[in-house]
Formats: sequence, structure tokens, C-alpha cells
Amino acid sequence: QVQLVESGGGLVQPGGSLRLSCAASGIVFRIYAMGWYRQAPGKQREFVARINSGGNIVYADSVKGRFTISRDNPKNTVYLQMNDLKPEDTAVYYCNGVLGTRDYWGQGTQVTVSS
Repeated sequence: QVQLVESGGGLVQPGGSLRLSCAASGIVFRIYAMGWYRQAPGKQREFVARINSGGNIVYADSVKGRFTISRDNPKNTVYLQMNDLKPEDTAVYYCNGVLGTRDYWGQGTQVTVSS
């Protein structure tokens, strides 16, 4: 059974930081491309960042220079370090794992940026 479990969300003031984690089980983690997406209220889910099995990284323009994605293969975990958070970063953040046609999602973790 495949599970992706996100953690680390919460309420933070503008300019603050959070680190999201996604722990994977049931997959050969090191060969999967892992990514983060987010969905704000009333909006479609959007891409945030991805790191593939070779360590290549892509970011959405909206988070470049503020967010950092990384992975720890022995721990089967992918991280999203989010700095200089803005109110527009408020959303439910989802972890995603992809290998060919295999596409898995976590349940999401809420991030709220507000003063």
C-alpha cells in the first residue's frame, strides 16, 4: 500500500518560514520523481516544485528564490523549505510521487500565512 504523508504545515506570519516534509512508504522512493503542489481556496491545484531521481529540480516562478525542495532517499522523505512566506502562499500543500504512469498523492497539509 502506497502512502505519502505530509507534515509541517501551520500558521505563520508574512516573512516567516516553514518546512514541509513528506514521508513515503510502499514505493521504491529513490527512483520516483517527487514534487509539491498547492491548492488555494477557489483555485486549481498548481505546481510548486519537483525533484527527480537524479536530483534535477524545477520550481514554479512564483516560489523561485524563496522555496527549496530536497530529498533524503534513505529516509524516503522529500522536503520543502519555504522562506519569506507571503499571504498568497496560503494553500493546502500536497506531496506527489511519479514514476511513469504511477502517480501518487498525499492528503495535504494546510499552510496559512497571515498576520
